[in-house]
Amino acid sequence: MNGLRAHRPSPLLRRPGALALLACALLSACATAPKGLQIDDSYRSQNEDSRAQLLILHYTVGNFESSLKTLTQPNPKGGEVSAHYLVRDEPVRTYRLVDESRRAWHAGVSRWKSWGNVNAASIGIEIVNPGRVQTDEGPRYAPYPQAQIDEVIRLCQDIVARHRIRPDRILGHSDVQPLSKQDPGPAFPWKQLWAAGLIPWPDEALAERLRPQYEQALPDAAWFQQKLAQHGFGLTPSGLWDTETRAVLAAFQMKYRPALHDGEADAETAALLDVVTRRDGLRMKDSAPAR
Repeated sequence: MNGLRAHRPSPLLRRPGALALLACALLSACATAPKGLQIDDSYRSQNEDSRAQLLILHYTVGNFESSLKTLTQPNPKGGEVSAHYLVRDEPVRTYRLVDESRRAWHAGVSRWKSWGNVNAASIGIEIVNPGRVQTDEGPRYAPYPQAQIDEVIRLCQDIVARHRIRPDRILGHSDVQPLSKQDPGPAFPWKQLWAAGLIPWPDEALAERLRPQYEQALPDAAWFQQKLAQHGFGLTPSGLWDTETRAVLAAFQMKYRPALHDGEADAETAALLDVVTRRDGLRMKDSAPAR
């Protein structure tokens, strides 16, 4: 061999299948060897909470099929929309579309109190409902089937229990985006959520006692703007009865006085705003203050 002594393989390697066994051993060693960063999970901080701080309710406007397509498929024109859950109307069923650990695109350019990016801090629930529809008697908001509302309540209770979302942070799309959104609309029975122990509700007896004073003298636009902002709405104070103020006032009325939600200031709305901005004005079903 050109004067060089040939290297003879080890007796072990001369056994049938020895090379294959050696290759497997080497691959196994590679697979079990540490790769990159190793994180020690021995310690856990008690100083934490869920990233989900808000729960936002919507209606879909479309039927189940069109809503599912919109919420799950890319939009060729851009402006993709998604939600963590979709609650069907017939048959009633809840679909998880986005994992709660991930952000869904359901709230748009929105604001509530200190949150300027609601999508990043919320869980979104879309409820199949056509919203505002045209009827023989004129436009109206379509009702929600009771079975569907019962399903929404159960879903909210489950989410709230796991993420410990505060009752005053269960909101409608119209709360966080009042200039362009009306959902879940005046037909949504918010008071049923109060009866289920999910959200606070204005002390109605106190509001009735306060109403006569506002019938005597209705506050100006600046007062309404200050109270709406204190409640949580993102509102630019102008001191004027501008389009923004009327839209925000209508969103407030849709939730707490749905029988009339025209965005016009009146004594009943003023009394309700006075109540919800008092420390003990919003109360839970058990009569405990919400704050």
